Amino acid sequence: MDVKEIRKQFPILDQEVNGHPLVYLDSAATSQKPISVIEAMNDYYRGYNSNVHRGVHTLGTRATDGYEGAREKVRNFINASSTQEVIFTRGTTTAINTVAASYGRANLSEGDEIVITHMEHHSNIIPWQQLAKETGATLKYVPLQEDGTIAIEDVKETVTPQTKIVSIMMVSNVLGTMNPIKEITRIAHENGAVMVVDGAQAAPHMKVDVQDLDCDFFAFSGHKMVGPTGIGVLYGKKKHLNKMEPVEFGGEMIDFVGLQESTWKELPWKFEGGTPIIAGAIGLGAAIDFLEQVGLHNIEEHEHKLAAYALNKMNEVEGMTIYGPNDPGQRAGLVTFNIDDVHPHDVATVLDAEGIAVRAGHHCAQPLMKWLNVSATARASFYLYNTEEDIDKLVAGLVKTKEFFSDVF
Repeated sequence: MDVKEIRKQFPILDQEVNGHPLVYLDSAATSQKPISVIEAMNDYYRGYNSNVHRGVHTLGTRATDGYEGAREKVRNFINASSTQEVIFTRGTTTAINTVAASYGRANLSEGDEIVITHMEHHSNIIPWQQLAKETGATLKYVPLQEDGTIAIEDVKETVTPQTKIVSIMMVSNVLGTMNPIKEITRIAHENGAVMVVDGAQAAPHMKVDVQDLDCDFFAFSGHKMVGPTGIGVLYGKKKHLNKMEPVEFGGEMIDFVGLQESTWKELPWKFEGGTPIIAGAIGLGAAIDFLEQVGLHNIEEHEHKLAAYALNKMNEVEGMTIYGPNDPGQRAGLVTFNIDDVHPHDVATVLDAEGIAVRAGHHCAQPLMKWLNVSATARASFYLYNTEEDIDKLVAGLVKTKEFFSDVF
């Protein structure tokens, strides 16, 4: 994988921030976009901007072909069995909310259980909290090991025959933990539960095969995988989606509308009410083309090497606390950390002055922050365009941060 050549495809990286070459280490929040994605969306708006499905004119046909062609690219990307199982959404959050609002309300009642973990993103916690309140179900948490991993024995003890939904992230956006989703899915199914997977931090970085995982639902976002913002995907097994009711109603998703009753289109369109995210879908299709050209296995291997390099270098900095698995083989390409006696926002501010972009805060994971016994952390996340030189600059910036605050106090 020629990272230097890859970087040339990302024009935003070729700039200075605060007088320093930009070092972008915040791809877990949102990734940068290659020229091919930007041009694909620009071509749509400049050349064949039109609504989809309804028109019979040339521009409408081209737009429909682009939109539905992107759906086929997604199907192949995650190895879904049919494009009917691929629903375009605004992102991971909307996808998970759709499952909770449609499948959850129809299938859960008092005494049932929903199982998640302490490491989940807020978008995989709050929808289940609300569903539990509405239905009388109980929300349960699989405990975490000291290093932020999940023990299968704990999953077996937490998931019971009363469990109706298990929803767990494939990769933690804070700890970097890669969870054993396939085995957890098996345990969920043995107990009669459906498996929902938050794949926001997985789909951009590794090959995902939903049929091999056997999960019932899988959600991810385009903007974390070199695609545009405002577009995401909900994969669902057809047997579930066919029985589920839409959660948004209006144009595009209807078959027949009468004065008192209406009927819905077939899958996947019954879940895509209104004018869909056409340019976003086309951009997502271009992003998939880009990632597959580079190779998901190459990207995963590159990020593992960067994570191992970063752990080794950052552990040399005195006063550094790193969260998550110590084994680079157990974590994805990000490192979340704190420096003794320095607030993460101060860390991020000093690094920004050096042109280094990292994330600081609770990372939409406040229950996990409580479990870690911290109010916030800083996070450096890596992607296919990052290099060991980027990490060297990060470490130098961390040393400078530590020295600055040592002098101040």
